[in-house]
Amino acid sequence: MNIIVVGLSHKTAPVEIREKVAFPPTAMGDPLQRMVTLPAVSEAVIVSTCNRVELYAASRQPERAVIELKAFLADFHNLDPAVLDAHLYDLAGVEAIHHVLRVAASLDSMVVGEPQILGQIKTAYGYACEHNTSGAILNRFMHKAFSVAKRVRTETGIASNAVSVSFAAVELARKIFDTLENKTVMLVGAGEMCELAAKHFVNNGVSKVLVTNRTFSRAEKLAAEFDGTAVNFENFREQLHRVDILLSSTGSPDYVLTAKKLKEVCKERRYRPMFLIDIAVPRDIDPAANKIDNIYLYDVDDLQGVVQANLKERQKEAAKAEVIVEEEVRQFQTWLASLEVKPTIVALRRRMDEIRQAELEKTLANLGELKEKERRAIEAMSAAIVNKILHQPTSILKQASNNDDGDSYLDAVRTLFALPVEEDNAGELADE
Repeated sequence: MNIIVVGLSHKTAPVEIREKVAFPPTAMGDPLQRMVTLPAVSEAVIVSTCNRVELYAASRQPERAVIELKAFLADFHNLDPAVLDAHLYDLAGVEAIHHVLRVAASLDSMVVGEPQILGQIKTAYGYACEHNTSGAILNRFMHKAFSVAKRVRTETGIASNAVSVSFAAVELARKIFDTLENKTVMLVGAGEMCELAAKHFVNNGVSKVLVTNRTFSRAEKLAAEFDGTAVNFENFREQLHRVDILLSSTGSPDYVLTAKKLKEVCKERRYRPMFLIDIAVPRDIDPAANKIDNIYLYDVDDLQGVVQANLKERQKEAAKAEVIVEEEVRQFQTWLASLEVKPTIVALRRRMDEIRQAELEKTLANLGELKEKERRAIEAMSAAIVNKILHQPTSILKQASNNDDGDSYLDAVRTLFALPVEEDNAGELADE
């Protein structure tokens, strides 16, 4: 059995292509059912996000499955197969396993270490379970992907450094204040960046939010989102002594806050630390404020510098994560290969035991009256002979299952001994 991946991502297709092959989350039943009706596909999962669309399948005919999955993707979305194929990648076996584990661990994401992809894959798997298109193989595989992602986050720092400007501000604030509990943040301006940063601050414990904007109604609307307070723009400087963290983005051609004013505020605050984040271009806050004791001023370039440094740290941690993924790929591949060899070994032992039992009955019938102890001794000897004969072939089959030529050994044994290998064994063995 093989794991198959057919798909495209932000690395191979622009957004105008990705949006054409996206699957709506509210209607996953039909495409999933159509996938498992493909002759070469036995199980199916569809992962569809803004940055990737990938079809995961289990198949005994990998080459045929790839062809069928590509045709299905083009047909389902009414796209020209030739145009779509230019953006698709297809993987089978170890390469497919490696790819999916890297995706789940966010090593293939646009931002390495982002947490959203794992949740998206879990949701995709949930749809497959709901519509009964994931069986013994993909069930085991998806749970392996989840455990690998968890292990990567536990054993590496791949997600510990902020790589967005807004979250970098939160990270810096923590270094300045140790804790954000009971801290007050003020938004000067009500733009998208300020709003996003405010969400991060609130989620990390900030207790009070003040919002000021030249358009007071806009300030009121944004303040309501955070259960905060709107402040008139003309008066906001009078409230600065209450503020621990200030984010400013007004679009003003002149400084909204001068160093002189901030020096007065600092004195009024009894020199308690104050963190100022100026994300405006041109800048809202006089850079000279950085010279004031206990005033910590960061502009956009400063925050971008933090983000870039953190990205480098994530890349170092990603290298550790890659080692974990390689190890887990080998483990899963070993298990997957065992699904092929175990039924063959079971069938071989059953065939040998049938022969042993038949010959044992003939022999015992010809020997006449024997004591029970003697009969048991002969039976034990016959079983021991079979076990010794099978020991070497069984060991070789198990070892070969981990190599590229494993299938040739299995085929040879099945042919030489005319072994029937029941397909139903796969599900039973998968649960072991």
